[in-house]
Amino acid sequence: MADNSGLAEIYLKEEGGYEIIIKSLNHYKNRLKTLNDSPELKESAAMFASVLDAQARKTVPKIDQVIEKIHSSLKDVKIATDLKEEKQFLEKALTCYESDIHRAEDTGHEYFVKLVGDMEQGRRDLPIIETALEKIKYFSD
Repeated sequence: MADNSGLAEIYLKEEGGYEIIIKSLNHYKNRLKTLNDSPELKESAAMFASVLDAQARKTVPKIDQVIEKIHSSLKDVKIATDLKEEKQFLEKALTCYESDIHRAEDTGHEYFVKLVGDMEQGRRDLPIIETALEKIKYFSD
């Protein structure tokens, strides 16, 4: 694939793509912090809960680091270069937010509705998430 990092930079900086990414990262962090309340975890075997909880505790500080990196990169001309190594992490945060919006809509489960918060805004975020996921593909592998 050709290096299309410039397209990703334009999206993140000039088109405000960083906003949905940061929002998704914060959502992902909240999801991890409330993992023990997740209906999916409650339905799974209890032996997996401790493993997932330990992994979540390791991931939360990484989210804060990535958010700080994004803020720092906004001042720099090479944001896509700086965030290449975070590509999969950003995709994970965006897809987590997207799937939780769908779960909240489809199941109406209080956990997901509360996690998403403003459902109307969540619905409006869905196409923005899709655009962000598409643009992140341009972070060269």
